[in-house]
Amino acid sequence: MNLLKTMGLFLMITSFNIINAQTTPDKQSKFGLGINVGFNRGLGFQTTLTAIKPIESLPVHFRVGVGYTSLDPGSSADARRIFINNATNGVPQEKAKAFDYRFDFLWETNLFNLNEAYIVFGPRYSSFRANFKYIGGNEDFDVTSRQFGIGLGAETHFKISERLDLVALAGLDYFFNNTLKGHDTSYSPDNDNVNPRNDNQNNNREFEFSDANDAINQPGLMPRIMLGIVYSL
Repeated sequence: MNLLKTMGLFLMITSFNIINAQTTPDKQSKFGLGINVGFNRGLGFQTTLTAIKPIESLPVHFRVGVGYTSLDPGSSADARRIFINNATNGVPQEKAKAFDYRFDFLWETNLFNLNEAYIVFGPRYSSFRANFKYIGGNEDFDVTSRQFGIGLGAETHFKISERLDLVALAGLDYFFNNTLKGHDTSYSPDNDNVNPRNDNQNNNREFEFSDANDAINQPGLMPRIMLGIVYSL
């Protein structure tokens, strides 16, 4: 929530800068406002705000971003068995989404022989929610998780105009496993589980985190290939 408040403050600052930049076009840009779209283990969108060389002696930019991705939630049949019960009636409908929050360091590089290219790395945080509904089966429940992660990638900028750049980026984020919660049940990586269900297909043993993690596609390895634009403020 604090990060969302910070992003709101950043957006207020950028709005002021857009107005100011239109009256002072020769002023050196201090911020960049970006929008990206592409593949992020699903269709993804991202907004970013970049502080351009806030430390003059270092060839590095700082950037915060918020993203939204539509994801494959996993196995609806297994999710029901692991989090609810062993019923099989009803027609399943499923969907999932994740919001990701990131802080990036953009380090200038000439490895790609391009005019403006960066190595990108930094911490990540993800908020994931999968929904499983069984039409005619009277079941409708969410499975959620919150995860920290790290990311590494590369991007390059192509000048469109004095203040507008086209951006191409590719990278890989990795999110660490965390507790999966659904209905009145949760499964944790250390198997300190709450109300685990019994597996009627395996001698009624209790389900474990590995079973839940196999059934639910919470963020793990998240490859990213995106295109976007950045407006210098």
